[in-house]
Parts: sequence; structure tokens; C-alpha cells
Amino acid sequence: MAKILYGERIGKTATLRVGTAAIIFDGGGQKILLTRRTDNGRWCLPGGAMDAGESASECCVREVWEETGLRVKVTRLIGLYSSPDRITTYADGNRWQVVALSFEAEVIGGELGLSDETTEVGYYSLEEIEKMDVMEPHVERIHDALLNQLSAFIK
Repeated sequence: MAKILYGERIGKTATLRVGTAAIIFDGGGQKILLTRRTDNGRWCLPGGAMDAGESASECCVREVWEETGLRVKVTRLIGLYSSPDRITTYADGNRWQVVALSFEAEVIGGELGLSDETTEVGYYSLEEIEKMDVMEPHVERIHDALLNQLSAFIK
């Protein structure tokens, strides 16, 4: 089960891991796609760790496909997140300081469904999201995306 730990420069105790997350709006642009993780039951944006030999945008596209069954294209960078004061720990002993790129992505095909990594998927409004158990770093990324700022956030 993934757990987030906070502490001043706690990232020094972990390994760097690059990942991506996708902000995918519904057709009306009012709701955002979230997935519920199988490993901890919490909600998050579709996304995950980058593999060697792929670009960040390719990672985003692949992760969305694997977790949701949707084909997407990346349309813009929302932000780069690399806090040294936060790490994610896993039951297998991995401890990661995540360097995450959050992208806005547009659905171009596929069919929304579940995977071995997800137990639920759906589009939710900000009001609904604020009542859900969403992973904290993803809440920050959602709020940043909704600001619709032209330049990317660097945090």
C-alpha cells in the first residue's frame, strides 16, 4: 500500500522516480477523470512511473491506456512537481521522491474501463473531488490545472 511521508528534505532517504499524471476533462470541461487504486483504495489521476526509453508524454499516454482503456494525446504541461519534503513509500520497501510531470490530455479513442490497477473510474467535479479520498499530491495538481494558467507550475 502506498503511503505519503512528509519531512524536511526527507527525499534524501529515498530514490528519485520520474512519473506522469494526466488531467483529462469530460466533454463539457467541467469534470476530471479519476481512478481508484487497487493497492490502497484511494483516488488519483491516471498516471505512473516512466520507463527507460520513453519520453514523458509517451509515459503519460501509456499509463492512461493501461489504467483506463482510453487513448489520449498530451496537449500541454500543467506542472512539474518535485518536492524534496515528500516521499511515497510502498509495502515492498520502495521509497521514492517523485518527480512528476502533470499533463492535460485529450481523449482521442478507446473505451473507459477498469484494469488490474483500478477498481473504479469516473469523471468528477471539483466539489465531488473535495469530498473524496484523493491522494494529496493529486489534489494539488487538480487545483493547478483548474487555474488554467498558460505557463507551467514548477513546484
